[in-house]
Amino acid sequence: MTNPERRAEEAVTLEVKNFINGEYRTSSTGKLFDNIYPCTGERNSTVHEASQEDVHAAVQAARDALSGPWGRMTDAERGEILHKVADGIDARFEEFLAAECRDTGKPYNIASHIDIPRGAANFRVFADAVKNMSTEAFQMATPDGKGAFNVAVRKPKGVIAVISPWNLPLLLMTWKVGPALACGNTVVVKPSEETPTTTTLLGEVMNEAGVPPGVFNVVNGFGPDSAGAFLTEHPGVDAITFTGETRTGEIITQTAAKGLRDVSMECGGKNPALVFADCDMDKAIEGTLRSVFANCGQVCLGTERVYVERSIFEEFVQRLAEAAGNYKLGLPEDKSTDMGPLVSHEHQQKVLSYYRLAEEEGASIVLGGGVPDMPEALAGGAWVEPTIWTGLADDARVVKEEIFGPCCHIRPFDTEEEAIALANDTPYGLAAAVWTENMSRALRVSPQIDCGICWVNSWFLRDLRTAFGGAKESGMGREGGEHSLEFYTELQNVCIKI
Repeated sequence: MTNPERRAEEAVTLEVKNFINGEYRTSSTGKLFDNIYPCTGERNSTVHEASQEDVHAAVQAARDALSGPWGRMTDAERGEILHKVADGIDARFEEFLAAECRDTGKPYNIASHIDIPRGAANFRVFADAVKNMSTEAFQMATPDGKGAFNVAVRKPKGVIAVISPWNLPLLLMTWKVGPALACGNTVVVKPSEETPTTTTLLGEVMNEAGVPPGVFNVVNGFGPDSAGAFLTEHPGVDAITFTGETRTGEIITQTAAKGLRDVSMECGGKNPALVFADCDMDKAIEGTLRSVFANCGQVCLGTERVYVERSIFEEFVQRLAEAAGNYKLGLPEDKSTDMGPLVSHEHQQKVLSYYRLAEEEGASIVLGGGVPDMPEALAGGAWVEPTIWTGLADDARVVKEEIFGPCCHIRPFDTEEEAIALANDTPYGLAAAVWTENMSRALRVSPQIDCGICWVNSWFLRDLRTAFGGAKESGMGREGGEHSLEFYTELQNVCIKI
């Protein structure tokens, strides 16, 4: 184990504190909860649960920081500091990697290529993007003939509450914090209670990079009657950004209505993949394998419904099952590990309930469907088997409801129109994938799918300048590039009479 890995190991076996006004603080009420290592079920660390008083202190620190040095900096000055934050993550890469994988159980070979580098990149991308943020100017006629100019000015929105999820903790938290800070806001982050470590560790990096106290704050805890509710209900919060399940998003949106505060919601999904007979089969298998099973299926953009043109249906099912059946489940640090456990025993029980439900609803189990046999040392972990079903009705709950596990249902289709109708037969609309080598078909089909992002012959390929978000019950608002900057700024018009 390298020194950074040992430091992270030691950190996560001790305490995870709240980070308020540039300092680590214990819970004012002394309330603690355990952070569990999902590979074994053992305790990672003890986490300090933020009280209502702690949350108020964090929000107040964030409000005070708006009128401090941070609020007087230029975009370029803030950008320089955010580049240092990114450099700080890179400098402690192994430490962040070990901490992230201890919280989530995901393999190092995934987190080292996606979670940590993209977490750092989010600061660099938005620090640079804000320098090119445009506004508008109009000249208008006036009755006296002298005219007037209208000039738009963008200003920080204020204190942003960031509610981040457990599946990609560092990446999705910085995806919000990066643009919020680049625009001159201050933030109070409530990470998932399952995965608080890297968010809290980022406080050290912020201090080292020269981020003023109060600009970045972290409060740990749960949702109702805990840090999540205390934060979203606080009148000192000017806007709320959330990634998580739809029901929680609805509750937060209702809370935000008091005070008419802006919200950005990236919520659940039941994403389809459409595989046409003219696809490159090797590409389609490789891409669908990742979109279904990456991160143990715990990806909001992942595929849970696969629709395959009938002439290649049997071959596709067989090949996908063979590939997934060769997956090795194991510890994060094992380079041969393809898939880790689910994030928690609670989530394991949810996923297993759908595995049982699939049988009750009459599914044919092509692969998996239960708990794998693991070595004794890992027997207490939140493991489930990669699972593939066929044969379910279109209105089956397993086909309709988001599971968020390493599983999918595969169904044949006969026509392009049928495939589109099946893809849209859901209350969600986050993402989709289309596999075809016919570009006319790709350009024809993709716009007809009701979703925020549609990939053609790829999956999880993201240009951070482009719009990201969901349709229908998958969310509201868009993030990425200028779309994030629009959310994190208030547009003011200044009318100047000549």
